[in-house]
Amino acid sequence: MPMTSPGNKHPTIDDVARKAAVSTATVSRVLNRPQTVSASLRSKVAAAVTRLGYVPHAGARALMLRRSGTVGAVFPTVDNAIFATAIDALGRRLAQSDIQLLIATSGYDVLGEMRQAINLVTRGADALVLCGLCQHPDLLHFIAQRSLPCVHVMVHEPSGKHVNVGFDNAAAMAQATRYLIDLGHRRIAMLAGITQHNDRAMQRVEGVRRALQAAGLDFPEQRLVQRPYALADARAGLRQLMAQDPAPTAVVCGNDVLAFGALLEANALGLKVPAELSIVGFDDLEMARHLQPALTTVRIPTQTMWSSAADRIVAAMGGQAFPRSTEIDVALVVRQSTAPVRSEKRGP
Repeated sequence: MPMTSPGNKHPTIDDVARKAAVSTATVSRVLNRPQTVSASLRSKVAAAVTRLGYVPHAGARALMLRRSGTVGAVFPTVDNAIFATAIDALGRRLAQSDIQLLIATSGYDVLGEMRQAINLVTRGADALVLCGLCQHPDLLHFIAQRSLPCVHVMVHEPSGKHVNVGFDNAAAMAQATRYLIDLGHRRIAMLAGITQHNDRAMQRVEGVRRALQAAGLDFPEQRLVQRPYALADARAGLRQLMAQDPAPTAVVCGNDVLAFGALLEANALGLKVPAELSIVGFDDLEMARHLQPALTTVRIPTQTMWSSAADRIVAAMGGQAFPRSTEIDVALVVRQSTAPVRSEKRGP
């Protein structure tokens, strides 16, 4: 039997009003401004809505309230656990304020990000959430021109003009590199993400360079390999690094996905981790602690960061005050994939 037929019609606000024995204006107030009516009226209308299966028309509601109750977020990809966690945290927090999250992806392309962001706003998004601060200038102008609430996440810019929630990527990676230096490593390489159009990846490379320079160590061009965030690409990147003479004794990875690939390839090459090669990741994905050896990595409190970003959006949409820059604490988590360098491998 078909679920619908030409004779069936969706219940309307008039149907709800008749069922609850109130005016349509009262139904509208209960649905859109519940704080303006009594608890008994809210209960009566809610019972009628449930009984009839009434669903308010989103377009009409948006016209009346002059906002859609939606927030758009553009992520580089959803093919990464860190962004899946981000979407979950952001969506859950927004839902607590009855705000719907709409997502799009850019593929780490600034023009694609701009198109997707504008499409979300065109379709009614009241605010935007974006990753990093390397957006196309035209997109930033579009946002400013409309005074559109927007939060940039995963970066920390305390003196900037953009609302941001995140951490100092360079400082976090410098801490991980200094840890390897303290273990006696001198030939430290980096398996980085593609830095073009990705300020987080660029800052992490800068953190490694900064720590090595402060210790008086070289960071030659061949010890920096950039690869997409994928296991196969990471494995190829580690092969390239370990083919050098002399080979590095430690590899810092731009994120955990790259580190996972590096661990797999090290095993395929017959390298013992950490006895012959130390590997450090970045993000602390759940898998990091379950690997053998378990991965030393930089822990990012992803849930906290994206929930905080949602708080900023909710405050902005409600006309409330909020801090323009929020720093999230990160920490190096030492596990089994790092160890002191072998004495015979010390060198320039």
